[in-house]
This record gives sequence, C-alpha cells and structure tokens, in this order.
Amino acid sequence: MLPTATIELSFPQAGIAQLIFNDPTKGANILSRSVLDELEKHLDEIDGCDDIYGLVIVSGKPEIFIAGADIREFVASVDAPKQEIAAMSQRGQQLFARLSSSRYLSVAAIDGVCVGGGAELAVWCDRRILSTGPKTELGFPEVKLGIFPGWGGTVRLPRIVGLSNAVEMITSGDSVAAAAAAKMGLADDVTSPDDLVAAAIRMIDQEKETKSYLPEREVRSGAISLSETELGFLGATASAYIQGQTKGQYPAPLAALEVLLGGAMMDAAAALEMEATGLAGLFGTPVNAALMNVFFLTDRNKKDVGVEDSHVEKTKINSVSVIGAGIMGAGIAAANIRRGVFTTMADANEEALRRGVAGVLDEASYDRDVGKKTVAKAVEGAALLNGSTSDAEITSAKLVIEAIVENLEVKRKIYARLEPQLADDAILASNTSTLPITKLAEGLAKPERFVGIHFFNPVRKMKLVEVIRGEQTSDETVASAVAYAKRLGKFPIVVNDGPGFLVNRLLFPYMNESLALLQEGVSMERIDKCAKKFGMPIGPIALYDMVGIDTAFYAGRTMYDAFPDRTLASPILPALVKAGRLGNKTGQGFYNYENRRGKAEPDPAVAKYIDPYIRGTPRDETDAQLTDRLFLPMLLEATRAIEAKIVRDVRDIDLGLIFGLGFPPFKGGLMFWADTIGAAKLVERLKPWADLGSRYQPTELLLELAKSGKKFYEL
Repeated sequence: MLPTATIELSFPQAGIAQLIFNDPTKGANILSRSVLDELEKHLDEIDGCDDIYGLVIVSGKPEIFIAGADIREFVASVDAPKQEIAAMSQRGQQLFARLSSSRYLSVAAIDGVCVGGGAELAVWCDRRILSTGPKTELGFPEVKLGIFPGWGGTVRLPRIVGLSNAVEMITSGDSVAAAAAAKMGLADDVTSPDDLVAAAIRMIDQEKETKSYLPEREVRSGAISLSETELGFLGATASAYIQGQTKGQYPAPLAALEVLLGGAMMDAAAALEMEATGLAGLFGTPVNAALMNVFFLTDRNKKDVGVEDSHVEKTKINSVSVIGAGIMGAGIAAANIRRGVFTTMADANEEALRRGVAGVLDEASYDRDVGKKTVAKAVEGAALLNGSTSDAEITSAKLVIEAIVENLEVKRKIYARLEPQLADDAILASNTSTLPITKLAEGLAKPERFVGIHFFNPVRKMKLVEVIRGEQTSDETVASAVAYAKRLGKFPIVVNDGPGFLVNRLLFPYMNESLALLQEGVSMERIDKCAKKFGMPIGPIALYDMVGIDTAFYAGRTMYDAFPDRTLASPILPALVKAGRLGNKTGQGFYNYENRRGKAEPDPAVAKYIDPYIRGTPRDETDAQLTDRLFLPMLLEATRAIEAKIVRDVRDIDLGLIFGLGFPPFKGGLMFWADTIGAAKLVERLKPWADLGSRYQPTELLLELAKSGKKFYEL
C-alpha cells in the first residue's frame, strides 16, 4: 500500500508553487521523518522548475499550521548516541535551509497554531504572513520538553527579531499572537484567514523584480552585530532571570541561552553546528525524559473521553448555572465566560451576588492579546453573564454547579429544591472537595445525572478538574462533565468516589507528615526547604498557611475518620486555630505575614504552639531522608488509591498531582518518579521508619512490583 500523501504541491498561478500541509490521518500537521522526506521530494521537484519565482507554504487544516516535530519519534531515539541526535538535528537544518537559499522567494502563510518544528520551518522562510484568526500564534515550546529548538530556530530567530526577543521567546517557551509577532518583525504582514494565500502571492509578485530578500539572506547568514558589552549585559540579566525562575531544576533554558549567545557571535553555519551539538547534550537526560512524559500525559488526557465507551452519548453543555458567588463560584463562572459559555450566577445573599458578578466581569475583562483589561472584553463578558436569584433561570441551564459551603445538609436542601425543575437531560454537579458524592446524591430522583466537578483554587490558574463518579453516576454524565471541563481548557481526570477523592487524599499524608516532623523537633523552615528543593512550589508548612489552618484542620478530621491507622492527630493545628492564627488570611499562622509585602517571615511567637508537643529529640536524618519522609507516604497512599480503583490509570495520578498540586514536572509525576527509582529500592528506603507504623508500611502492590521488577506505568 502506498504511503498517504501529507503535502500537496500545486501551482496557483504561473511561476508560483504552493505546498499545502494536510495530513488526512491526523488532526494536526506533524513533522515526522516521512513528512520531512516528502517535503524534500517536493522541494526537489520545485527546484527542477526553471520558471518558479515564489513558494507559498500553507496548511490545509483550519486554525492549525504545523504543530511541530513528531515527539514519539524523538522518544524512540532517546537512547541513541549523541552523534545520531546531532545528525537528526542537522538533517532538519539542512532541509529547511533550502527555503532561504533557493532562487525563489519563500513565504509561510500561517493560520492557527505554528509551534516547535513548524515555527522553525516558518523562520527559515524569507517571509511570514500571519492571519488574524483567534488561534494564530507562533512559538518555540521546546524548553518545556527539556530541550531547545534544533532545526535552526536558535540561529534564524535572533537574526529576524533580534537577540533579546529571541532569548525571551526560546528560553520561556511561550508563543506570541499575530499582533505581537508583527511588532517584533516576526510577521511581515497580518491579514484575514480568507486573504492569507492571496496576500502571500501579492507579496511574491511585489518582490519578483526587486528581490529585496536577497540582501537579507546575506545578512542573516552572518554574525549578529552586537558589542561585547551589549552581549554581556543581555547574558547576565537573562541568566539571572532564568535561574530565578527555574531554581536550577530545568537545564534547557540556560543551555538555550548559552547557544543563543554563543551563536550570535558566529556566522550562521557555525551557529547551526553549535545548536545541533547542544541539543544532543540535552536529549535523553532525566529532565528531558520526565518532561516528555508530562507531554504524553497531557496528550493522552486530550484524547480520553473519561469512560471506556468512547462513543457514549454526551449532553452538549452550552449554558451553566453556578450556585454560590464566593471565591470558587466566581472563579468557575469566570472560567465559563472566558470560553463563551452563557452563565447564570446565583447566591442567596444579594450583596454577595453583586460582588461576585463584579468580580467575574473584572476577571473576564482581561485581554490576552494586549496584556491588559479592556472595556471591550468586559462588555463581551457581560453579555454572557446573568446574576439571578430566580430558580427558573437557574434551572434553565444544561449544567448546574453548586459551589457553596461544605455542609452536606445545606447542599442536599438546594438539590431537593432545584432537581425537579431541571430538564431531563440536565446535569446537577457539586464542586465539593471533601463530601462524598454518593452521599450527596442520596434522595435525588436522578442520581445518575449527579456528578462531582471539583475545580481547584484559583480556578483561573489551576488546570486540573476532578470529575468524581458517585456509585450511581452514569457514563453519559461522566463523559459530559469531562467534555465540559475540556471546553474550559482544563485537564479533567475521572475519579471514583472516596475520602479526599484523589489529589486531596494524596496531599494529606504529605501535609500530615510535616506535622509529625514538627513534633519530632525538626524546624518548619527546614521542612519547607526540603520540599522546595525537591521541586514543590511551596513547602507543606507554608501551604497550611495558604490553605487556611482552620480549613486544613477540618479537612484533616475527615481524613482521620477515613484512615485513622495512618493519620497523626496532631494537637498543633487546633492550638493554632484556638489562638486565631489561621494563616495568610489573618496575617499569622506558622509564619508571620504582617509585613508590607505580605510575605512569609519566621515568627518566634509560634514556638509556644509547637514546643509543648515536641516529643524526644529529632532523629539523625539527612535532608534527603527528610524529603523521603514527606514524599514516600504520598507515594504509599497513591498505591492504596490504585488498589482501591480510585483512578482508571496510574497516569491520572501523575497528571492530577502535577496540575492540581504543583508536583514538579521535571520529575515527570509521582508514579513516574517512583518508576525511576524502582519498587525494590523504594521498599528499602522505607525500612528506616518501620517503627512509625502503617504510614511507612509497604503496600501489597509495592511489594508485588518489587518482587516482579515491573513498573507502575506497566500496570
């Protein structure tokens, strides 16, 4: 069978060739080896036509140009020798370089997403025209995979937009929209999607005689004109910023900076060689492997419908009602508005409703394209938001999400009032983070249409949503909730009902162990330092303050009731609650926040709430052992969640903790991290704390994997 053609060569007018990327087997255009081979053959054919003076490269897919290289092919080469990786880089460089060395003008006509290898192809073209389409963006996200552009991106981009702009784009991995691209010189023109190809042809015809692109080619083949002082200043400031952002845990941005700075002083040919060598040095490192895993976790989630039957019928949710105008309710409402979902917001307290609506509109007024709040965005949001206390308006929505106080009886009363008024295909949901979905559904006429949709705070920033299946929740309801969460730009994971669901269940032993360490006499500063060195965004003690010590205390009681055998009922939290030291919100908790910036500072006064409960002397433990004390209980709880079938796949644990808890992506996820250590070694690492009871007792699953040599990802 002949291979499927992914690139179509046509001639829209005499003298102009057009390459249309359109892989019929995929939703996005990917630059696999076979596609690169096909591109090479088409370029050979075009070069054989003496009358060609222009080439337009365009996508046949709406709102997506080229999504980059085939990551799975890269992973297959993860153990290849460095020379082979460098050769892969050089192959792409040499192929794309033909676009800026041929006798004709090359123009990339870009509508939609153009990232990674697609962006590198675009910068090798002489000109780039971007569409005004809402999804059009251009970027180099490779550092988010632990590498940097390897097909000429580090060489071509700074010679087009300037070294400073290139450093910012490549070391951050962030994309730019069409307007920003035009401002920095990355886009030579911006036009409507319908006019894109015509604009490219006009540009080619205009430059047919002038050939103004030829002198530019000469300039871009040389070094960048910068003084040593300018280069040194840029290098020092960029390096300091990157180290502050990455904390030394992500080597790719600094490696990219080194290649960008070094390559700037060389001609393009030497800089390309430096790029290929540098890429080979990063490829296959532990951080690269971990970040590749995160990519695959998100890619898998995008394709997962949440239930086994991928063809299950789903309710199309085009209107939502949110009950509760507090922080969570307002955050959920704003998330809907930003994605164009008509939203009714309700609250029994009219003043709270007024404040909530104002807060939602304020948040919805932010315009990403211009980087600030605008009246136009606020007006757009206002057209999608309705504040109401009318049951008729609330129950007219396809989805009603309750986000009120964590009180089972209060929630049930609301359900009892609203459920009879809902349409037959409507879904009723709770944003609860602690109450069992099955218990909340008791008394409902249609428990199969009830589901947990647990957003994380702050909703605007947190990408995770837990979709919690009660005992009677139907597949249709689960799949509908999953599709809805994806519409909001979230990563939904389906979790079976159980104490703490998934993320909070796994968070609790980590937090609880930090209290145990306090009671052993370990300083809270050292505990937090170990957690942050591991890669957590915030230490467990500071997290207590952020969450609210009272909130954490009451949530902890729920977990203690569920798992008393492995939970330490620490007296420290109730002592702080009684003293009114509730964390950030009161200015004092474990730390003191009563300073101008509201930043955590040590507070000697907190000792009187901790010292009375210290028992004995601290164990003689290294920082590495203290880190194990925090994360091994979390891992053991994850194995129990797997045994209890709380999740459908171990990968959901990793996705959930990365995007719901801030587990360090450079470790690939909790279970991925465990697999890099190995089950047998983990069992050995638990032994020093066997005297602490079931908190450190290896589970049957861990022992089974240790015996068989299998990995969690092989389950």
